[in-house]
Amino acid sequence: MKGVIRVAKSVVRDHGQKLNVRELIQEKKRTKSITNTTEKLIPKILFGIAAISVFTTIGIVLTLLTETIAFFKDVPFIDFFTGTKLRPLGENAVFGVLPLLTGTLISTVIAMLVAIPVGLMTAIFLSEYASEKTRRFLKPILEILAGIPTIVYGFFAFTFVTPLLRSFIPGLEPTNILSPGIVMGIMIIPMVASLSEDAMSSVPNAMREGALALGATKLEVTWKVVIPAAISGIIASFVLGISRAIGETMIVAIASGSSKNFTFDVTQSMQTMTAYIVEVTGGEAAAGTTLYYSLYAVAMTLFVFTLIMNLVAQYISRKFREEY
Repeated sequence: MKGVIRVAKSVVRDHGQKLNVRELIQEKKRTKSITNTTEKLIPKILFGIAAISVFTTIGIVLTLLTETIAFFKDVPFIDFFTGTKLRPLGENAVFGVLPLLTGTLISTVIAMLVAIPVGLMTAIFLSEYASEKTRRFLKPILEILAGIPTIVYGFFAFTFVTPLLRSFIPGLEPTNILSPGIVMGIMIIPMVASLSEDAMSSVPNAMREGALALGATKLEVTWKVVIPAAISGIIASFVLGISRAIGETMIVAIASGSSKNFTFDVTQSMQTMTAYIVEVTGGEAAAGTTLYYSLYAVAMTLFVFTLIMNLVAQYISRKFREEY
């Protein structure tokens, strides 16, 4: 009798184990099915998110193209890009973009003359010479400088920098392109310094130690080893700084005035492309008028100009990467 009971218990136990194995197999299949479904959905979701940015860019370009074509139906293409006078209001309106182009280029050049040397030297100090304690103190200050609103920079340029410069340059007009250009450079310094410092910090220490072991000084290691190795990231910081200067609006709108002068005299009032867009949109530009369409023509010019600059910068960066 005991043997029968023992056999019965063994059969029940084996049956239970078989049920547990079946349940585990079924659970594994369900988990695998859910995993496979998730793996199939994730690429589609990510593709959809990426497609949103692509379609947004396409929509912006199509909008600019459509309205720009409408503008060039009223204003000849050659007259727009070669004209040195811009008088968008009145019966005898003249639309020449050269005054805006020169204002944008001059302000950008002034800004980068300030931002590139100061930002690069700051990055070199933080990466190669500063102690960890000094770095922890200076980095937050740079980040605070980068977080100041641009309208504050604009009033700083108009109420402080311009009066200060006029004490040294008597012929400087109350609104000029020099003051906002300098302040834009100050604003861009944190961007150039931070990105360049990141690029230089990513250079392996073995390269520094090898150069020092060969008898190079700290300065020689910095200029002949670290900077060439990080040149791609450094150029990228310059490109971003230039793009930031070209697209800046509030500083130039407040401190450079609205005079559409075609001149290379930095002491005079000039207007940039972004400041023109702000001025016209803030006025009474009725939809469908030539003045309204000129906004899109200027915006398209700014878009193409920035695109060409980025392509050239990428080519230069690639060439430096191949050489070093």
